[in-house]
Amino acid sequence: MHCVQKITDNIYWVGGNDRRLERFENMFPIPDGVCYNSYLILDEKTCLMDTVDTAISRLFIENITHVLNGRDLDYLVINHMEPDHCANIEELVRRYPNIKIVGNKKTFQFIGQFYDFDYCNNSHEVKDCEMLNLGRHNLKFMAMPMIHWPEVMFTYEETEKILFSADAFGTFGAMAGNIFADETDFEHHYLGESRRYYSNIVGKYGNQVQGALKKLSSYDIRMICPLHGPIWRENAEYFIGKYDKWSRYEPEKNGVVLVYASMYGNTENIINVIANKLAQKGVKDMRMYDISKTHPSYIIADIWKYSHVVFGSVTYNNGLYYGMESLLNEIKALNLQNRKVGLVGNGTWSPQAIKVMKEILCTMKNMEVVGTPFEMTSSMKDNEEEIVDRFVEDFYSSIS
Repeated sequence: MHCVQKITDNIYWVGGNDRRLERFENMFPIPDGVCYNSYLILDEKTCLMDTVDTAISRLFIENITHVLNGRDLDYLVINHMEPDHCANIEELVRRYPNIKIVGNKKTFQFIGQFYDFDYCNNSHEVKDCEMLNLGRHNLKFMAMPMIHWPEVMFTYEETEKILFSADAFGTFGAMAGNIFADETDFEHHYLGESRRYYSNIVGKYGNQVQGALKKLSSYDIRMICPLHGPIWRENAEYFIGKYDKWSRYEPEKNGVVLVYASMYGNTENIINVIANKLAQKGVKDMRMYDISKTHPSYIIADIWKYSHVVFGSVTYNNGLYYGMESLLNEIKALNLQNRKVGLVGNGTWSPQAIKVMKEILCTMKNMEVVGTPFEMTSSMKDNEEEIVDRFVEDFYSSIS
């Protein structure tokens, strides 16, 4: 049974949802599932924008067959060659042998790497800013390398001012019938997952995103159709603004994320003490995470959102607790910048946590360690409260 919706008079959403998948890219938890978007344009020529993951291939083919209603499929535009969007290329060529696959040079390199079928007679290679006319609709292809793969391109439909944006402007989370952002409570239901999607999937490539936004700034964009998540047909500037801030590595608001690695509760205790003292000084927006219990993608998303972070960790095997070391290296790999950081370390016989945390942070851009890091041995003592108070005061003073 098909499941399609019109997004304009002649353009249809033919994607679907997967609520069974536990982890996106077998890495990131997706408790609310994920959607795979694809769009079919009916004109003098028919054109499909991307395909979907194998998990929903049957529904996808039914959707396309229903909308085409006996017509041939003339073009398949590949904006992104990641398998959750390109898994049905070979099947579509088999069903529609006259189809032309539209992509750039890198696209066809990747098709050859993923698949072992002869597509030479079906290929239609395009370059940056090249056009394709379907009749009433004109497609303009824009190279957007490293958002977040090297072959990525956006497609701009000139007649209806629609941007097909590949993985940009996407989000985790399946859709419950409402495919437009304005039909949803976006800020409460999707924004957090959009931030988690951006920071963990695209976050490393802030410079490239800034370049893309600059390139798009001269276009009249009335609708954004991403490959994951709701379609933006109203107030697209809101979400573009989020991408602008996220890709500049600027915090959205003042607030504190406290992350700790604690084996027996002593490091957890000092982080609670610090949070309590900050709260009494008037800090109102704080998030606290146990690195051993929370998937790092959630922690990273909140660090992307807030201006300040406190890392507290025990020493482990004469180094840093593995979970904390992994988190810091992941943040480093994602190119996070421009945060103020407080450090708390603990060790019984050879404290090393602060030393290792500093070493990692020093390799990152504009990560300012605020105040004197607080290092304790085994557990906090009453006579150390004055030291903690100075740490808290220095940290609090940096929150403008």
